[in-house]
Amino acid sequence: MYENKQQRVDDRIVSLTQPHIRPIVRGKAGTPVEFGAKLSVSYHNRYVFIDRLSWDNFNESGDLKSQAEEFKVATGNYPESIHVDQIYRTKENRDWCKERGIRITGVPLGRPPKNIDRLAKKQAQEDEKFRSRIEGKFGEAKRRFSLGRVMTKLSETSQTAIAIAFLVMNLSTLMRQFFAFFCVSLRIIAFFVIFKFGRLIKIIIDSNRILNTDRFNSTA
Repeated sequence: MYENKQQRVDDRIVSLTQPHIRPIVRGKAGTPVEFGAKLSVSYHNRYVFIDRLSWDNFNESGDLKSQAEEFKVATGNYPESIHVDQIYRTKENRDWCKERGIRITGVPLGRPPKNIDRLAKKQAQEDEKFRSRIEGKFGEAKRRFSLGRVMTKLSETSQTAIAIAFLVMNLSTLMRQFFAFFCVSLRIIAFFVIFKFGRLIKIIIDSNRILNTDRFNSTA
């Protein structure tokens, strides 16, 4: 800065122990600037996938197309709808989704209509509830899986710790689904056993009644 007579240096060191981290201006109340990795993730069928991890600040709206293309590669088709916040709802992303028959959530561009259809309003509410699930996943990762307390120093080890946090969270989701399936299967088996046992008891009772009736008739 002194030799070049400048007052600004790109990628300047802000932490001696973690020289790879960058200040990210978020504008939040109390914490206008944050330090650490910035993630772009997607949520599908209760699982969270890391699509982009960077120590530099970036505009996540540019990841929508690549995420939709990766979804098509994985499933064979584009998603029916994409639930995003305001930063993703650019005109370019809206036009791209419209060309491919993808419904992108959010208020349409332009002047808001005076009369909103009741079904459209209900759909918007449902979309917003669905979109809030990704926020809940971030909170779950920070509270239960130590995403908010990554103590590693190197860039590579920090990225590994972040990836492991999401991996364990997905495994936890898988275990809950397996446990729910096991409980349902166990209830079905128990119902089947009780049903068969009840029929067996009924057969035994009917057989005893028939034997007693025959014995009474032979005695008489």
